[in-house]
Amino acid sequence: MIMRFVSVGQVLGGSQKAVEGSLQHVVNETTKEMIARSCATIVTHPFHVITLRCMVQFIGRETKYSGVFDSIVTVYREGGILGFFAGLIPRLLGDVLSLWICNLLAHLINTYAIDDSMSHTGEIKNCSQAVTGFFASMLTYPFVLVSNLMAVNNCGLVGGLPPYASVYPTWVDCWRHLSREGNMSRGNSLFFRKLPAGKMYAFDQKRFF
Repeated sequence: MIMRFVSVGQVLGGSQKAVEGSLQHVVNETTKEMIARSCATIVTHPFHVITLRCMVQFIGRETKYSGVFDSIVTVYREGGILGFFAGLIPRLLGDVLSLWICNLLAHLINTYAIDDSMSHTGEIKNCSQAVTGFFASMLTYPFVLVSNLMAVNNCGLVGGLPPYASVYPTWVDCWRHLSREGNMSRGNSLFFRKLPAGKMYAFDQKRFF
């Protein structure tokens, strides 16, 4: 009887483990994580906007955003409630796509490319998660770029106005402009900056032609 009880427990444990590693489990967990991340992004995005504008104002040596509370008043006075959520949509889309790409790719690699009988299986799976995360961030970088540009777009700072930056009515217009200029990967490197195809940089006007 004891032997039978143990065997049944092992079977139940094995089936539960198989369910936890299934595609349906990954989808369920990713959905929960997506909802949690989206809520966190919406709550923290106003502070993200203020942070970006505080950094951009160094371009024109401005002091428009000098503190948290003063910045909140400034954003509300100039853009209302929607001003706190400038660039939110592309940021949400980028986060969601990056999360799904990362988790699904990691699941495929861990399921079909990694054998559980291999040594150091846990470390290998952790590395695959990191690699897929890096790959997903590269694919979704254009969403991050568009979100950051829209957060400072036409906000009254020199860095958010011509000639430093174009003015876009919506984030879709910003996306189309960057895509047309071949500039979707702008700023994705710490050490190099890609020159747009067919463009030259005028140092006196500080812009590309």
